[in-house]
Amino acid sequence: MSEAGGGASVLRMSFSASHRLHSKFLSDEENLKLLGKCSNPNGHGHNYKVVVTIHREIDPVTGMVMNLADRKKYMEDVIMQPFDHKNLNMDVTTENVAVYIWDNLQKVLPVGVLYKAKVHETDNNIVVYKGESLLGVSIVQSPISFCV
Repeated sequence: MSEAGGGASVLRMSFSASHRLHSKFLSDEENLKLLGKCSNPNGHGHNYKVVVTIHREIDPVTGMVMNLADRKKYMEDVIMQPFDHKNLNMDVTTENVAVYIWDNLQKVLPVGVLYKAKVHETDNNIVVYKGESLLGVSIVQSPISFCV
């Protein structure tokens, strides 16, 4: 780090979206038993909260980790446009939403600044992704998550 030192910036955003949890490997009855209301054929919705943390040296001229206008644009392009008021019926687990956000923010942010992406589907269903694992557990490519 330079004399200016390093800092962290936390970016928060909310979006509303719907989805249906359903495994093609299970019957409708098995999906209902395993996933309950989350497997409703008509879907269900959530008000998601996303918290993204970036680490970077503080710019000695601006005093910021990242320009606020740039941060807002990145979040709008990567989170709001693809997710807000949409039906997320492709790989709809919260884990997959977190991975998508991470992967796409990596494309627009300066290299090495993204630290973690946290997605709150509900107050009780929160996923933290740091680029290689979810809460220390390797990602499993499964269409199943639990609705709490």
